[in-house]
Amino acid sequence: MILFSKKNIYFLIHLVTFVLLFCTACLKTDAMELISPNKKIKVEIQFAPKNDSKFGQVSFKVDYLNEHTKTEVLPSSPLGLVRKDQPFSDGLVYVSESKPFLIHEEYKMLHGKKSNGENFCNEKTFRFKNAEGSPIDLIFRAYNDGVAFRYSFPNQADSAFQITDERTAYSIPNGTKRWIQPFDLSYEGYFPLNTTGLSDKKEQEWGYPALYQKDNLFVLISEANLSRFNSATRLCNKENPQLYKVSLPSQRSDYQTTATSITLPWKSQWHVLMIGNLANIVESTLIGDLSEPCKLKDTEWIKPGAASWIYWANNHGSKDYQKIVEYIDLAVKMNWPYVLIDWEWNVMGNGGTIEDAVKYANSKGIKPLMWYNSGTAWLGAAPADRLLKKEKRIKEFEWLNKIGVYGVKIDFFAGDQQDMVNYYIDLLEDAAAHHLMVNFHGATLPRGWERTYPNLMSTEAVLGAEWYNNNDKLTPRAASHNATLPFTRNVVGSMDYTPVTFSNSQHPHITSYAHELALSVVFESALQHFADKPSAYLDLPDAPKNFLKTVPTAWDETKLIEGYPGENIIIARRKGDKWYVGGINGTNDPMTFKFNPSFLKKGSYNLQVIKDGSNDQSFETVNKKISKKDTIEVKCLPRGGFVCVIE
Repeated sequence: MILFSKKNIYFLIHLVTFVLLFCTACLKTDAMELISPNKKIKVEIQFAPKNDSKFGQVSFKVDYLNEHTKTEVLPSSPLGLVRKDQPFSDGLVYVSESKPFLIHEEYKMLHGKKSNGENFCNEKTFRFKNAEGSPIDLIFRAYNDGVAFRYSFPNQADSAFQITDERTAYSIPNGTKRWIQPFDLSYEGYFPLNTTGLSDKKEQEWGYPALYQKDNLFVLISEANLSRFNSATRLCNKENPQLYKVSLPSQRSDYQTTATSITLPWKSQWHVLMIGNLANIVESTLIGDLSEPCKLKDTEWIKPGAASWIYWANNHGSKDYQKIVEYIDLAVKMNWPYVLIDWEWNVMGNGGTIEDAVKYANSKGIKPLMWYNSGTAWLGAAPADRLLKKEKRIKEFEWLNKIGVYGVKIDFFAGDQQDMVNYYIDLLEDAAAHHLMVNFHGATLPRGWERTYPNLMSTEAVLGAEWYNNNDKLTPRAASHNATLPFTRNVVGSMDYTPVTFSNSQHPHITSYAHELALSVVFESALQHFADKPSAYLDLPDAPKNFLKTVPTAWDETKLIEGYPGENIIIARRKGDKWYVGGINGTNDPMTFKFNPSFLKKGSYNLQVIKDGSNDQSFETVNKKISKKDTIEVKCLPRGGFVCVIE
């Protein structure tokens, strides 16, 4: 008979546990899987121990499953984080995985591309431990139109920690078509077609969203649901042009990354890959689906709408009371609910002050919006430093409530680091408490706050019409750039491009008038700032002028009809029972669009088409009856466009 002491029993228990853990880890060289509800998207989480060790690296890949084919839309790509106190990257061991469970949540949006949201996916959590025994969870979701994942540290702890690096990366093979913006803190750049992954910037940094094509499928990479415990990130492929690593933000003055301070338990933002055909990409609401639900109890005061805007045609116009009156009167005549009073209003003269201008606007039934410097950089633009400190900010917002202002445009932010993320959230929460709508300029890319804080009406983060004032580079590229933005930047959130400018600012247009008109539908922004001078709108023919008086800025439904990045797009948006269609030609050659309005229900409809006339500064209008089976044909000039109203 063999007798075991209590000490020997404990030893055997630990030995068996170790052997089982080691064997389990070895077995996990086979991929773990999660499949979307429609069975078309499969994500594989791969764990590969190194050198006969139980420790290894975690990676993932994504396949798109058609009826008879499988397309690898994302090759095997690494995962992992580095915390200052310990790494969670290549020295991990598999622990467990949860059973998949279905998430099905419906929600309402006050503005955006779609009023009814649906968060519908399968979710699974994979737990690993590092060499020190600390756990990290990988939470994956498979949607019908994409994949999302986040990191989580489930342990409780009293002390603070820092995230110093992220090892997540996306593998995009050489030769793959991609449209990615070289990184700039303002996100105001082009999305040039690229097949090499190389740029002319030594840092090789890239901003979200990043679009690439795999066979007939597309993937759009971004992120969602930033909290106070996250920094916004970017992509960097400096070490390998075909591997885009998720990187922490840098300070404006150098390229030294800043750590993210956290307490445990902690979760990262969601890393997002929208996947499918171009319609799946353009129509996707994944950024909103993954974001926190609305935190505002009262939202009746939040009203999307169009605004007249003075800056584009009159850079220093907000200093001039009489000029502001002209734009208020323009808003009245065009049936636009808002006027945006831009920088230098604090030194307004020529017959009135800012309070006089606000009073005049309200007397005409127009709601004024006002510009502010965020106070974090470029403090020369006035008024400066009224919002950075909470005490000043609350005092300023109370004054705006008192005089009758309905929203603020806040400009010039200093980066994507954690303190800036906190500042954005502070601004949104304090503005909401004072029933003020918000438009961020010179700011980070939208990452889902429009759902959580629906008083965020729009964000610039785009190379828009304002750049006609800055240099001559937009003039030859505008048409192609405009035909790229609906597939990239505008997919992830409202975009304050300040569109529909017919006259020339400091540098000329070569897009047609009908192209410019179409941007009011092609581009989505809950506050749509029409930027031209009053005469440019008031002198329009009746059809385009009446169109601009009534075109919505928030939509119930969005459908991509056809298009390709940089070449062309036709997009249909519904508000109530009425459909609006916008189409633009991004090329220098004439183009004929032919499409069926298959999005319509059965019946007869009135169709109005406003399109290019005999030259790029004229319009032609066609009115007729159609059904969903009819073909609509529209001829466009080079860099031309059109709009349709169907009711």
